[in-house]
Amino acid sequence: MLHEKNKDVLKNIPLFKELTEAEIEQIQDIAKEQNYKPDEHVFLQSEPLTHVFFVLHGEVKIYKTDIEGKEQIVNILRQGDMFPHQGFFRNDLYPAHAEITEATKLLAIPKERFENFLTAHPTIMIKIFKVLGDIIVDLQNRLEEQILHNTQEQIMMLLLRLVDKYGMTSESNSLILLSKKFSNRELANMIGSSRETVSRTLSSLRRKKLVSVDEKHNWLIDKEGLEEFLFDS
Repeated sequence: MLHEKNKDVLKNIPLFKELTEAEIEQIQDIAKEQNYKPDEHVFLQSEPLTHVFFVLHGEVKIYKTDIEGKEQIVNILRQGDMFPHQGFFRNDLYPAHAEITEATKLLAIPKERFENFLTAHPTIMIKIFKVLGDIIVDLQNRLEEQILHNTQEQIMMLLLRLVDKYGMTSESNSLILLSKKFSNRELANMIGSSRETVSRTLSSLRRKKLVSVDEKHNWLIDKEGLEEFLFDS
């Protein structure tokens, strides 16, 4: 059963925000809160898919590894996000690793009970499909980026995605501050590049004053300038 203080968080999860109090309570009946510490894994790639998770607060890194052990970050999930995004109504395995990057509280719902709940609530099922549709579009866009754009352009597109997800207006108002810090290695892993390539590209963008760093080592992004440079190049 969810603690009372997390009800509002649950209501603000895109999948659940339109639900009535009675429907929220039904989800509470099948849900369980789980606390995790940094570096813990929620599940590993190829383990049997048994639960659906929602982030109440904190952060989860979704990543895959190749046969050489190289890490490829698939997504960074925060409050309100649902994972995994596949496996409903089918016997499946977890498609990637899920690692905790900061103190995190998750809402865990057994897959079988969740499927039964969705079957009994077609409106909620439709919302699930809409969420999955948005994710498919995002994956298609990323694939297109890899096919049609060089590595430097992919890095700029990645920065723009991060701005949309984690950006907040800075004191200068003309620049966007990234509220989440990423290492060059993490940025490289998100697009399957190398840390050195990311470093060179960021240095080039800094010289063009499209990217800068404040006294607290936060990234400041000139979003309009970056978009103009990207699409005019």
